[in-house]
Amino acid sequence: MSVVYGVILCGLLSIVYAIWATRSVLAADQGTARMREIAGFIREGATAYLTRQYLSIALVGVVVFAGSWWLLSATAAFGFLIGAVLSGLAGFIGMHVSVRANVRTAQAASVSLSAGLDIAFKSGAITGLLVAGLALLGVSGYFLLLTQGLGHESGSREVIDALVSLGFGASLISIFARLGGGIFTKGADVGGDLVGKVEAGIPEDDPRNPATIADNVGDNVGDCAGMAADLFETYAVSVVATMVLAAIFFAGTTVLDAAMIYPLAICGTCVVTSIIGSFFVKLGVNGSIMGALYRGLIVTGLLSIVGLGLATSLTVGWGQVGAVDGLVVTGTNLFICGLIGLVVTALIVVITEYYTGTNKRPVNSIAQASVTGHGTNVIQGLAVSLESTALPALVIVGGIIATYQFAGLFGTGIAVTAMLGLAGMIVALDAFGPVTDNAGGIAEMSGMAPDVRKATDALDAVGNTTKAVTKGYAIGSAGLGALVLFAAYANDLKYFIANSDKYPYFAGIGEVSFNLSNPYVVAGLIFGGLIPYLFGGIAMTAVGRAGGAVVEEVRRQFREKPGIMAGTDRPDYSRAVDMLTKAAIREMIVPSLLPVLAPLVVYFGVLMISGSKASAFAALGASLLGVIVNGIFVAISMTSGGGAWDNAKKSFEDGFVDKDGTRHMKGSEAHKASVTGDTVGDPYKDTAGPAVNPAIKITNIVALLLLAVLA
Repeated sequence: MSVVYGVILCGLLSIVYAIWATRSVLAADQGTARMREIAGFIREGATAYLTRQYLSIALVGVVVFAGSWWLLSATAAFGFLIGAVLSGLAGFIGMHVSVRANVRTAQAASVSLSAGLDIAFKSGAITGLLVAGLALLGVSGYFLLLTQGLGHESGSREVIDALVSLGFGASLISIFARLGGGIFTKGADVGGDLVGKVEAGIPEDDPRNPATIADNVGDNVGDCAGMAADLFETYAVSVVATMVLAAIFFAGTTVLDAAMIYPLAICGTCVVTSIIGSFFVKLGVNGSIMGALYRGLIVTGLLSIVGLGLATSLTVGWGQVGAVDGLVVTGTNLFICGLIGLVVTALIVVITEYYTGTNKRPVNSIAQASVTGHGTNVIQGLAVSLESTALPALVIVGGIIATYQFAGLFGTGIAVTAMLGLAGMIVALDAFGPVTDNAGGIAEMSGMAPDVRKATDALDAVGNTTKAVTKGYAIGSAGLGALVLFAAYANDLKYFIANSDKYPYFAGIGEVSFNLSNPYVVAGLIFGGLIPYLFGGIAMTAVGRAGGAVVEEVRRQFREKPGIMAGTDRPDYSRAVDMLTKAAIREMIVPSLLPVLAPLVVYFGVLMISGSKASAFAALGASLLGVIVNGIFVAISMTSGGGAWDNAKKSFEDGFVDKDGTRHMKGSEAHKASVTGDTVGDPYKDTAGPAVNPAIKITNIVALLLLAVLA
């Protein structure tokens, strides 16, 4: 258990880094009074929204906390509380830093591009290291309390149920934060763009647009707080799932404790490597912003190989560990599985950047399609979004098969853990995006020199790509993590059936098979498969309603205050912020509960119809697979396609040269067509697609908790 204390120290080190970086960011120059005023509007709106959102979520959390205590145990209830509070805390602190870093980034960009990059990335690193550090502290600290403080055995049901509940707490917060933040940010973005850019013909972030403050607020609550909660959840849930598999596969052996601690040790060492890697993000002589960011990521990845080896030596060792799925597992094999996880991460990053990066074939094809109109832009964007699923899916398939060959499903869990060890650096790349986007808005609204806006636009364009890359990483790791959760469900079910003398509910069930000749299995697959589509459809509809309301509000203000366009009257920014806050909180409830309730509907519905517990458990397991498979494709398609649409629009800001050599500038008909495509892609990439990610996992976690409740 001494290794766990080291892991906790690593988590505390990330908090120390975050405090140091926060002080460094807040010490930077905030610019002019006008810049500070605009930043104040953004900060107030973001704080008001997030406070109201978390209060709404807290009401649901109280009910779940009480239910967990009643149906499971006090330790499970407090596990849920720890996961929920820390998930919300990571997003809340990260957002508070980002809304203060935006104005400082704009001011720093007026000095040099390098200075702007330094402030923006440092603020993103705060969020990233808080996500990794708090998740690590939550899981390792509670595991230590359960085993050392309360005296439970490492692989006991009390420990497993408490840790799974912790993951459920993180997941529940994540899906609300992701969806609510996404509805807010894209409602503002879509509504503001349609009236401002297309109808009024004014630039993005023009201070005359009544929705522009709401748009900047949305960047923070969606891409910063939402992504922080999302990856906190993925991190915590995947580590917990791997620990649960260790408890199942190595039960009764001498390596049980070491196998359960191994995932924690991997994440602990990788927190240190992420901190070191953050200091390598510096603009080089070639002036490549993406190159600077990738330098930090590459250094982190290479050092993580060393950290993976150290974690292996300190826990399971390099010799034989045990047998999993009929395979002899060694520490060396597990180390190789961790390496495969790092390779999968690198491949997903490269593939996602290819499909969403400026000057790459997919983005250029959408920009070219814009030349012939709005419809062709949408058609090509949809084509790119569908195509973008193939390579990531093949990478995930390769990762699953390769790790299974080395160490069975536990090896897959170790690969996911190694992937998520990089979460601190990956989230830093994501949180960098909304800061640079806000900095550009502040530069535009405060009337800073054009060269400042050019610098912030360069940072923002890279930020769009890093946000897409982060979402691709989150989805890839979520897909593998959900497979680990499904394995935990299947093996947990076998455990309860095999020990039905202790768990009477499972007596007489016999073997549960997921054979496709069973109609209930097919029904479960189809039911689970529809969840990501239905969930995504509801989320897109919510953005459409919110965006439509913003369109009407912006039109009303332009109509009733003609002085706005002349610059003699001031827009009412707070009206759009307040409208979107209410709409986002109202609209997020139903779709967020869909993946929570779906497993219960499947199990009890099939049980009622068939009268067979075996059929009900088989249908439930099949539905989990349906959610995983369809969820991966829906999420990747939406996030990559939306990112490509966004950067295709940005291709016109410096002038897009089509295949005939004609240059199309901002404000041209081709640019307006690209804005239409971006309007479709925005809720794809920032609302529905990312929110499918926690939905994939929460269904699996609810299934695990259902087994515990029935037991």
